[in-house]
Amino acid sequence: MKNIDYQSIIESIIQDIQPYAKIGKQADYIPALAEVNPDQFGMCISTTDGQVFSAGDTDALFSIQSISKVFMLAACLSLEGDKLWERMGKEPSGSAFNSLIQLEMENGIPRNPFINPGAIVMADILTSHLKNPERQFLDFVRSLCGSQFINYNIGVAHSERETGFLNAAITNLLKHHGNIENDIEKVLTIYCVMCSIEMTCQQLSQAFLNFANHSQPFQHAGINLSSSQIKRINAIMQTCGFYNEAGDYSYLVGLPGKSGVGGGIAAIYPSRYAVAAWSPRLNEKGNSVMGMKALELLTTKAEESIF
Repeated sequence: MKNIDYQSIIESIIQDIQPYAKIGKQADYIPALAEVNPDQFGMCISTTDGQVFSAGDTDALFSIQSISKVFMLAACLSLEGDKLWERMGKEPSGSAFNSLIQLEMENGIPRNPFINPGAIVMADILTSHLKNPERQFLDFVRSLCGSQFINYNIGVAHSERETGFLNAAITNLLKHHGNIENDIEKVLTIYCVMCSIEMTCQQLSQAFLNFANHSQPFQHAGINLSSSQIKRINAIMQTCGFYNEAGDYSYLVGLPGKSGVGGGIAAIYPSRYAVAAWSPRLNEKGNSVMGMKALELLTTKAEESIF
């Protein structure tokens, strides 16, 4: 690995992205997220050789939202193997992450695991396999980042469930097409709770380091993945991790990653590092404005991407 001064790079990025500080807005369709102070930014890099570089609001907790879908996919692949792909695809959606039209046209088979229909199916799978899915999923995430202080924000989960009428419609449509096995309300509740996990940038980068270091055994809280399965998760992150902005993200950044409407982004450089950035203001596609620019500048300044 070439010697790169990531600390200086992160500090310069914080200065360079200031012109973007007031662009976009929080995900106000989830009332609890609308209350978050939007004028925050943090960034942290954790390397495979144990170094940590960070700057900004890296100790602030935020709702990881759809980033949790990467953890859900890891758990479901461990439990189901390739059978998982009988219930969802691996293709970019090209549509909004909560599109009913696409789901109906494709007979209740979600385009990929990272749009809402795919994640709701994964919540159903975890409900079928696990005796206590909320607790066991939390144990898994805690194991990934090596911290017992990770928790759900039940207030965010309730806020998301109470206003999640489109997610309810998606779940009912999935049930209509036979792609939900369990009680609709139970699955929806579990889905919202899993999205409500709160982490800091440092904790999130530590958790994603497990996907960067795919040469090491992946064994966490009963979830076991092969090196090949981790590489496939990375491939799906690259092509599907940013809703219908995945192409622009790949073009500008060039790292497998996943975003969430809480303003977080996590990405990995295989065998080198995991990075997490967070800023609550989102663009029209649902991705963090400053987070996207920060990762673009990271790969530009470091002169490294997977391509």
